[in-house]
Amino acid sequence: MEGLAIRRAGIDDADAIGALIADLLPFLTLHPDGRGAAGFIASVGAPAQRRYLAQPNFRYHVAADGGSAMPAGVVAMRDNGHLFHLFVRRDLHGRGLGRQLWEFARDEAIALGNPGTFTVNASDHAVAMYRRLGFVPAAPRAEHDGIAYLPMRWQAG
Repeated sequence: MEGLAIRRAGIDDADAIGALIADLLPFLTLHPDGRGAAGFIASVGAPAQRRYLAQPNFRYHVAADGGSAMPAGVVAMRDNGHLFHLFVRRDLHGRGLGRQLWEFARDEAIALGNPGTFTVNASDHAVAMYRRLGFVPAAPRAEHDGIAYLPMRWQAG
């Protein structure tokens, strides 16, 4: 996508990242109202984002389009091999930003020593996108605490 700048996120981005994810919660929880997912919701809110952003084993990047206080998207890698977050603002779904963020994070992780193997826990809503990116199921779908996800894996060439 043109006009977007991907930059390293800092703790001062935590509120905006939390707001982006909060807007997407109906796609992430089993029940659109978030019923039963209080623990998960707390784990993606702004206070949790501040904690993650302060830890050295997390690398966050945001895509900014300049026209909104909310980032266009966010990608976070944990331990240089687990795609921890990949979220795109609703109005930009289906326009290639998810792929752009994934490829940015993947390429950086490989440059930092990842051998070309990545994992992700894909929400039901995102499984098709991850398949298009080359991820394959790595374990059975899991469902607990108000959320469901499919553990997936990506392997280079």
